[in-house]
Amino acid sequence: MKIEEFKDFTIQDYHHLLEEKKISPLELVNIFLERIEEGEDKIHAFLFVNEEKAKNEAREKTDNWPEELPPLWGLPVAIKDNICTQGMPTTCGSKMLENFVSPYDATVVERLKAAGAIILGKTNMDEFAMGSSTENSTFGPTHNPLDLRRTPGGSSGGSAASVCALEAPCALGSDTGGSVRQPAAFCGVVGLRPTYGRVPRYGVVGLASSLDQAGPITRKVEDAITILEVISGKDSRDSTCAPYPPFSRNEIPSLEDIRKIKVGVPREYFSSRVEKVIGEKIQEALGKLKGEGVELVEVSLPHTDYALEAYYIVASAEASSNLARYDGVMYGLRVEGEDLQDMYFETRTLGFGKEVKRRIILGTYSLSSGHYDEYYLKSMKVRTLVRKDFEEALKQCNLLITPTTPSFPFFLGEETQDLYERYTDDIFTIPSALAGLPSLSLNCGYEGGLPVGLQIIGGPFEEGKLLGLALWLEKLLALPSPFPELKEGRGQ
Repeated sequence: MKIEEFKDFTIQDYHHLLEEKKISPLELVNIFLERIEEGEDKIHAFLFVNEEKAKNEAREKTDNWPEELPPLWGLPVAIKDNICTQGMPTTCGSKMLENFVSPYDATVVERLKAAGAIILGKTNMDEFAMGSSTENSTFGPTHNPLDLRRTPGGSSGGSAASVCALEAPCALGSDTGGSVRQPAAFCGVVGLRPTYGRVPRYGVVGLASSLDQAGPITRKVEDAITILEVISGKDSRDSTCAPYPPFSRNEIPSLEDIRKIKVGVPREYFSSRVEKVIGEKIQEALGKLKGEGVELVEVSLPHTDYALEAYYIVASAEASSNLARYDGVMYGLRVEGEDLQDMYFETRTLGFGKEVKRRIILGTYSLSSGHYDEYYLKSMKVRTLVRKDFEEALKQCNLLITPTTPSFPFFLGEETQDLYERYTDDIFTIPSALAGLPSLSLNCGYEGGLPVGLQIIGGPFEEGKLLGLALWLEKLLALPSPFPELKEGRGQ
């Protein structure tokens, strides 16, 4: 089979092919490895390709075909490089961990493997997940497969680009303030941030521990459901993980019940900051739902504009604490100095990039004596107000629909030219992250070949309603799946 035949495949489609023995795991892995070889010199989605081990594992599965296949059996999956994967590099896109090989699997990787998945490799990302373009990676930027001059978003840009280019059927990313949803929007694929605590964080390298959440990036909503069923559920090794069983697709309401859902449209998310075409595409999607009988209600999230500032203080403060462990003593980069203090200084100076240093300094300052109350404590109070905004809005409706981003994918290099503008690109994904709510980005149209992301936000642990609406809306929109040709020089 050829890679283009998989353009509209879901995980279930791959599963049926394998069940019927129309393709073997080894053949499937080889097809995706060939696609990676074809596209990587242009896209740079992967930092590490697990070629030999993936082939060996696929060969073993091919030789030992079980009677009943686990849900992801034989399926190649890509993993963001801040998620620990045994025997593979986990660099977090940083020189600090350039030579670090993880001795264990994160819980989410354990669960993927237990479901039969084969790990294709580790994907590029902004250093320690700090950024929205994947340009902050120590190992070079990732290019958007839909236009190689543009960013795929970040920080999970490598994962989104790999799925968009069909270098992998699906991937895992992590989302602190929008790092799954924003790149999914920029690459025209599906990105799900589950409720905080729904998916274990054990083995996911921490940026901001009260915000971080692993989630799937897929080509179809159905695939996000399948992956969520596998990776969710309680984990005794993660004290922040909710004591709930794994998500089940049985939680998704019937289409009849989905039609009765009230959809809230927050007025603050359709302001002048949104590019006109993006607003129009979202309104067209809302019009389709209204035409099907869905009730739309206008709601308000009044503290939206304050969420951005609060997030960058809270996330930077937690990052400052989390990244204090990278000091050259136990693991990672070590640069010798005249004494211990000098070794710390030299190691962290050389090991961290500009954006990471910027946020460590901001976070340390916010937590310092005399500034804690003024910055960190006040930001936590704003976070509470943001959460209450969502609680009040969701009393008037069941789900919210907003744009995922206010702009189209920006050109590579623009992040460094206008840093503040790049920070504000996360204005629509950050508030729900601060509130710990589940949210999903879905492609709702194209303009000039570039996708428009639509975001659906639900109440805590209401992924069933969210995914039910997303499935239906995806069907109503009936948009083509991305499949870039990856010709030499395209978009350059």
